Formats: sequence, C-alpha cells, structure tokens
Amino acid sequence: MFTGIIEDLGVVTNLKREHDNLHLTIQSQITSELKIDQSVSHNGICLTVVHISEQQYTVTAIKETIDKTNIGDLQIGDDVNLERAMKLGDRLDGHIVQGHVDQTGICEDIKEENGSWLFTFSYDDSLGNVTIEKGSATVNGVSLTVVNSGKKTFSVAIIPYTYEHTNFKHLKIGSKINLEFDVLGKYIQKLYEARL
Repeated sequence: MFTGIIEDLGVVTNLKREHDNLHLTIQSQITSELKIDQSVSHNGICLTVVHISEQQYTVTAIKETIDKTNIGDLQIGDDVNLERAMKLGDRLDGHIVQGHVDQTGICEDIKEENGSWLFTFSYDDSLGNVTIEKGSATVNGVSLTVVNSGKKTFSVAIIPYTYEHTNFKHLKIGSKINLEFDVLGKYIQKLYEARL
C-alpha cells in the first residue's frame, strides 16, 4: 500500500531480459534504507527488491506487468518515480494507492499556466475505469487531484515542486503513462454495475 507521494527520483542503470522477465537496476538515494523482499512503487508499479548493491538495487517485472504498464518502455538513464510502502500510523498525505496499475494512458496535452502545468491524459474507458472532478488518480505513481474529468480523458494540475521532483518534467504529448484509479471509486463502480 502506498500514498502516491514520491520519495525519490531514481535512475535506471541496467535492464536485463531473462525469458519473459525484465530485471531493472535502479540507482537511488533511498537504496541504503531498502532490504530484500521490500515493496517499492516504480512509476506506480509495486515491485519487490531482489538484490541490493551499494547505491543500486534490482527489481523484477513479470510478463503481465510488462504487458499492462509502461515499464517495458524504460531505457537506461530514464528517471523513475519511487515510493516505499507506507507505514501504519504515518500520515496519508496522498490517497490510498495499491501499486497495481489499472491501465496505461496517453499524455494528450500539456499547458503551462503561469507557474504550474495542466496535463491532460486519455485512457480506454471500455475497461470500466472512471474519474470524477476533485477525485484522486495516480499517474506514474503520483497521487493527484482530478481538475477536469471527461468520458475518456482527465486533467491534473502540477505544481512546480511536483514537476521538478518527479518524472512529469520528462512527459511529452504522446508519452505513455501508468494509471491507477481511486480504489474507492473502483469498488463503487463495481457495485453500481452489479445492481444494473
């Protein structure tokens, strides 16, 4: 379980394919605080630490994760939004994030707005995921508030701190992003569908 508040911007230092798996090695300032078997969110994807060496650690993504997220698009040198699992008793500064990506989306528009940025994303709504204005959504692991909600699109406002301390600064129109929709909203949507 995560909060969507990014702790560090890690850098991909190695990628290794082994059968259907992808092993990623990440350099990060939080490496010294990690341990084997710990869960870490990588652009919103919950992955398990399998190896640690000095300031680098390795995680493994299986085929299903590669197929359903943008992790297979990562290249050496790319920045990755990182967050360790939340501790019980800590403040929940973002929202409840599972680290289970629901689907990918596409960055459709980026507007600079006098010191902040408005990002618009599209997604395939046939999978039953929805957003609501002032609700929560997770983009590449970042907990955000939806400011505009459409049938297949939504927008989020990004403040300078978030822009500088996450990989939002690298997004371009056409970038593929990981989306996790609000878990409460997903349950409500399922209950609603079941009653119809």
